[in-house]
Amino acid sequence: MYKFLWVITLMCVPTLSWANDGLLKFKSVYDVSTTADKLEHLLQAKGMTIFNRINHADGAKQVGKILRPTETIIFGNPKVGTLLMKCNQEAAIDLPQKALIWQDAQHHVWLAFNQPQYLKQRHQLKACDLVIQNITKALTALGKAATR
Repeated sequence: MYKFLWVITLMCVPTLSWANDGLLKFKSVYDVSTTADKLEHLLQAKGMTIFNRINHADGAKQVGKILRPTETIIFGNPKVGTLLMKCNQEAAIDLPQKALIWQDAQHHVWLAFNQPQYLKQRHQLKACDLVIQNITKALTALGKAATR
């Protein structure tokens, strides 16, 4: 029984990475564009505002450079962002939220968000524990849904 649980755990580990770099990362089974499309659809279905979608590889191509597929989606929800800014207005430097979707050198596709715990530490958001927990849950659910 324990062997089975260990195997299942190991199978799930590459999908989600809680790195020390302040990012909440998800390995995608899709290409960059499809992952970004899925995330954008999920965000809109949750009533979030999509402020912009940037295709960095297209930008690189316009200046004669080559970049692996890389996109950023800038999104937010003023109801939640305002709560963070009320804890510390400096949190606005990291708002609205961003999602980065990219293909690494090994051709794996990743989706990453700023780790809410990192934002809490960076901006001393001591009075926002519940908001940070809720954002973490929401981003984790969005990341899993967009990458599987």
